Amino acid sequence: MNDQLKTILINAKLNFAILAGILVIATLGKFINTEFTKTVFVTADQLVSDLYIVFIAITLGAFIPNFKLVAFGSIGAFIAAVILLQYGVFTYLTTDYLFAVLIVILGFASIANLYRHYQSFRL
Repeated sequence: MNDQLKTILINAKLNFAILAGILVIATLGKFINTEFTKTVFVTADQLVSDLYIVFIAITLGAFIPNFKLVAFGSIGAFIAAVILLQYGVFTYLTTDYLFAVLIVILGFASIANLYRHYQSFRL
């Protein structure tokens, strides 16, 4: 395998882990909790049509050099929002909506970050 390709794969392993995690969630969710998974992915599909969320995710993935900050920061914000939701601070949000936002943000940010790594690849 080409040395440049190895370098890109090493740099982008977190991106592939996130994308594989989304795929595993979709697959396992279909068998474990079908209704919740369906609700989350239908909501995520609707969120993709709201372009501002996609633009935010692409901007995070493409322009923040340390992708670990984006990934763990998004997960941390999700956890904090779910905790505040359980305490009744957010009365207008649901857990499935927050999870759908997390999937959209992480998915598009990791794809944008992969593209950034891919641009350094020269034949």
